[in-house]
Amino acid sequence: MSKDAACGYRDFPGRRWLVVVLRAAHIAGVVGVGAGLLAPSGHPFEGFVRLMVASGIAMAALDAWSNPVWLREYAGLSLLVKFALLGWFVADESARPLLFWSILVFSVIFAHAPASFRHRRPGGG
Repeated sequence: MSKDAACGYRDFPGRRWLVVVLRAAHIAGVVGVGAGLLAPSGHPFEGFVRLMVASGIAMAALDAWSNPVWLREYAGLSLLVKFALLGWFVADESARPLLFWSILVFSVIFAHAPASFRHRRPGGG
């Protein structure tokens, strides 16, 4: 039994490439939203928001399926914070520029933090 199988991690052939495609779609959505915020008013970016959210949810679902304890780790919990901020982003047009950059920086920090931090559980459990 592999180390990953012993800790409950699940995988399937092609998963890595699926994550790459989803991440590319997610980044395209993020760039589109940012461009829409920086462009003169009237440039719609709702399609990019949908792309960003749909690909983000797909990546999160895949992470949760692959690692059943993921939502109890800082990595998974950070997603809940991002969803709350995204809800605020959608609801409050005047706060969108600040929220966009806040969500972006928050996401990059959690995406690139050491695995020993991202996969830690609050309370040390």
